[in-house]
Parts: sequence; C-alpha cells; structure tokens
Amino acid sequence: MEPYVAETLLELPADYHQFNRESRGILVNRQSGFTLIELMIAVVIVSILSVIALPAYNDYIKRSKIPDATSNLAGKRVQQEQFFQDNRTYVNGTGCNGGATDTTTSQYFNFSCTGVTTTTYTLTATGKASMAGFTFTVDQSNAKATTAVPAGWGTAPISCWVTNKGGAC
Repeated sequence: MEPYVAETLLELPADYHQFNRESRGILVNRQSGFTLIELMIAVVIVSILSVIALPAYNDYIKRSKIPDATSNLAGKRVQQEQFFQDNRTYVNGTGCNGGATDTTTSQYFNFSCTGVTTTTYTLTATGKASMAGFTFTVDQSNAKATTAVPAGWGTAPISCWVTNKGGAC
C-alpha cells in the first residue's frame, strides 16, 4: 500500500470542481441578503409595535412624573402645618415660599400658594413642559384635588390626585 501524502490530495479529477458546482445547482448562483417582501414584513411589524408601544410608554413616563408634584405638595403642606403650630397663622408660612411661585424645586411642576389667611391656604402644583395640563392642589384640611388634567386623563375637578389615565387616583 502506498503511503498517504499530501500530493495525493491534489490529484483530483479534472472535472471535479465543475461536477461539484453543478450538483449544488442553485446554491452557487444564489445571492445573500433579504428580499423586498421580507423587509416590508419587518417594517410592518415594527410599525404595529410602535403604534401600540409608543403611546403606552409616553403615558408611563407621565405617570412617573406625577409623584414629583404630589410628594412636593405633601412636603410643603407639612411645612405649612409646622409653621402654623409655631406661629398660629399660615401667613408667610415656609411651605408657601413667602407667597412667591416656586419654579426651582421641580423640573416638571411650579408650586404656588393661594388664599393664604390666618387659618386657610391652598397649595397648587401646576405642570410645565411635558406635564403641562396637570394641576394638583391641597389645602389646610388636607383636601387633595386635581383641578386640571390633559385630555384622556379624566374630567376635572377630581377630589383626589389623579395618578392614572382615565381619572383613577
């Protein structure tokens, strides 16, 4: 028996490569990539998903910013009550920022105090930028209300702080 060497591998029939190409047929001539119909199907699927997902995501983002208003209102209410305990008046209370509108505490809401007397006040959070249309209030008796909401978020006034679309508290 003859030893197996690398030169024997090179001794292939002359028509070997031609025969091998013909036996594979269409695979030799096939182009790689996607067909137009495959691309169109992918575009349709992405479009359907974006039509459903984008509005839901935007609502989620809005809902995530609402606690910024409600927590700041609750904090300012506590400041007002502490001021009242010390001074027996709400006038010039620390929660009302001396009567000026607080535009720096929150990126999404401005806070103001109206109707301040010795025994009453109303704290208001008014939405700005992406939260425009929302207005939340709380008063000295801890009566919480949503006095304005964007379309689809319910019908104002609502006697609670709206946290979900449809007016749910």
